Amino acid sequence: MTKLGAITRDTYRRGHASLGARARVLAPFFFAAAFAMLLLAPRAARAQVAGMPPELAHVGVTEHLNGQLPLDTAFRDHTGKPVKLRDFFDGKRPVVLTFAYHSCPVLCSMVLNAEANGLRGIGWTVGKEFEVVTISIDPEESLEKTAAKRASILHEYGASRGHDGKGWNFLVGDKASIAAVANAAGFEFQYDAEQKQWGHPSVLMIAKPDGQVARYLYGLEFLPNDLKLGLLEASEGRSISTVEQIILFCYHYDPQGGKYVLVARRVMQVGGGAVAVVLFGFLGLFWGRELRKKKKTQATKPSERSIDVPSDVTV
Repeated sequence: MTKLGAITRDTYRRGHASLGARARVLAPFFFAAAFAMLLLAPRAARAQVAGMPPELAHVGVTEHLNGQLPLDTAFRDHTGKPVKLRDFFDGKRPVVLTFAYHSCPVLCSMVLNAEANGLRGIGWTVGKEFEVVTISIDPEESLEKTAAKRASILHEYGASRGHDGKGWNFLVGDKASIAAVANAAGFEFQYDAEQKQWGHPSVLMIAKPDGQVARYLYGLEFLPNDLKLGLLEASEGRSISTVEQIILFCYHYDPQGGKYVLVARRVMQVGGGAVAVVLFGFLGLFWGRELRKKKKTQATKPSERSIDVPSDVTV
């Protein structure tokens, strides 16, 4: 048997009030947690069932910052002239490197046009302050298609600038040469024999004048400011890591299989997860602030009058 000592009525009430307030503050937090679980759980479940589409299993980018490109790799230009990759690295100017193939039905042209539009707005001129190299990933690429694509992209880039076409180099090569440069750059692509198309990421790379990779830019739009900054930093020998990579895969649209729909759904799921993380952070900050406020209020309140409990009350 123990006796109850002196207790304070208001302290007792404040304890219950504090528990109620915490419950009210925590309610939206637990709701957000439940929402996030509902949002992310289907993503994991579907990933286990569907997984990565086979045609995209080996498509992606592994950033090799400061990785050295094999400059002695042999190619041919759009006229069939034998060249080496080092012919476009003079040790003074940075180089924009892209991979594509010229029978691509949709996205390759979009990527190259976006590159041309972005470079058109940076205030520098291809062939003067920097070089551009576009390598076909198709070892069977014809010179005719290569020359036609080059003419189209140069028209997109220089129609209003009077550009003479120098400095933007379209190259073709054999499988070994293509793989050597792609592997050094961390560029992964895959051929689908059934569809007779190449799957590859939408990305361009900026290399230093000595052939080391300095920066990766992703997507279907390349902003002039991003390109200019990347070229400036590459020319100074600096490298930048891309923290967030949103890669759009270049592939065919299959109405039956809905390949693009699958990729879009995954992007939406990733976006939903990001929203959940932001919501968690906001609620965490709010909760912490409320708890600090309550502690401060309790610390500043004067001590309440205590009441004595008769000594004969026992538990």
